[in-house]
Amino acid sequence: MTTLLPDLRAFARFLTRDATAADDLVQDTVVRALAGLSSFQPGTNLKAWLFTIQRNGFYEQIRRHKRETRMLGAQTAASEMQAPEAHRRSDLNDLQRMLWTLPPLLREALVLVGAQELSHDEAAAICGVPVGTMKARVSRARSQLARTMGPQPEQD
Repeated sequence: MTTLLPDLRAFARFLTRDATAADDLVQDTVVRALAGLSSFQPGTNLKAWLFTIQRNGFYEQIRRHKRETRMLGAQTAASEMQAPEAHRRSDLNDLQRMLWTLPPLLREALVLVGAQELSHDEAAAICGVPVGTMKARVSRARSQLARTMGPQPEQD
């Protein structure tokens, strides 16, 4: 499990857009995984199992935060999830900004299959959708990113 911590942190950073919140999410994921270790089936993909726990935990936190925000009348969850501008780097910032222009389901699919190098089958299992749906989401995400980037200069 410890060898997958960098992957968990990277996925958490894409979900939360905040380093501190990502670290908290990874910690919560590990705690939940250790508590539910008996439900892990040996021989299956540990990374996919952990990503499922992390994704579910993230959406649970979002729902909880929205309820709390509604009750307290505070800022929306989305505005608090923004990363400070001072911590962004130029190239990574451009890619990150383009990723965040994608709808959440397309962005999630592209991060799981592209950045995290999961198979379409594994990503579909994490998101609880058919494999064909996952393939379509990844394809649409790539197409939208290509349109966002615009025409690229030809290389010799």
